[in-house]
Amino acid sequence: MRTDTLKAVANPRASRRVFFGVAALVFVASAALTVIGCMSMSSMSELPMPGGWSLSMTWAPMCGQKWPRVAATFVGMWIVMMVAMMLPSLAPVLWRYHEAIGRTGVMRARWMTALAGVGYFFVWAVLGVIVFALGVALMTLALRVPSLARAVPVAAGCVVLLAGFAQFSGWKSRYLACNRTLTAMRSPTEAWKQGMRLGVHCILCCAGLTSVLLVNGMMDLRAMAFVTLAITAERLAPFPDRTARAIGVVIVIRGLWMLLQAS
Repeated sequence: MRTDTLKAVANPRASRRVFFGVAALVFVASAALTVIGCMSMSSMSELPMPGGWSLSMTWAPMCGQKWPRVAATFVGMWIVMMVAMMLPSLAPVLWRYHEAIGRTGVMRARWMTALAGVGYFFVWAVLGVIVFALGVALMTLALRVPSLARAVPVAAGCVVLLAGFAQFSGWKSRYLACNRTLTAMRSPTEAWKQGMRLGVHCILCCAGLTSVLLVNGMMDLRAMAFVTLAITAERLAPFPDRTARAIGVVIVIRGLWMLLQAS
């Protein structure tokens, strides 16, 4: 009886160690690849634009590159970056899901949890495709319309300012509450749908912070670190609404500073 009890206690602990060990390895690998990608992009020259800003070559093909390859490179970098940024706050949610379906068997629970995680990041990959298309469209317009290019710094400051104000909204609180759980569905299809549903809620919840990242430079490691810490803090903190509002204060100050520089 005592041996069975010890095994029952040890197995969940061992499973927890394996789960978070794998999550840590995935995070380290994705973070390292993100840093390498950012460093390679920062070594490339940028195109000076009217209004005092520079256009990153992230949105333009290099010599001899075709647009499909540029898009695939961008989306690949986007997915790796999102894994590094979102995994610290996603891992506890996936672990609770793993625990909830653990009675169906260890291997099945791992498979279902992995499927939910893949569904989650699939949604972020789709967003990456949309971001790339919008970025290329904005780049094309800015190159063709100088007056629009001159307005970009002011528009960027307004976007950051609005993102800061969004941190105080009830909309933010509602979606922040939705990002802490996954329903323990036991079929592969439902696990995939649950992961996608969580991904959609997460994208809506992080819309402001994602905008801050894009406006300040997707390949800027400082902006990336700030957004990662902000997302993780507001998801895992005991008082998520207070944390989100504190982050909002920082973003509002940043937006005001950007508008001041633009003027």
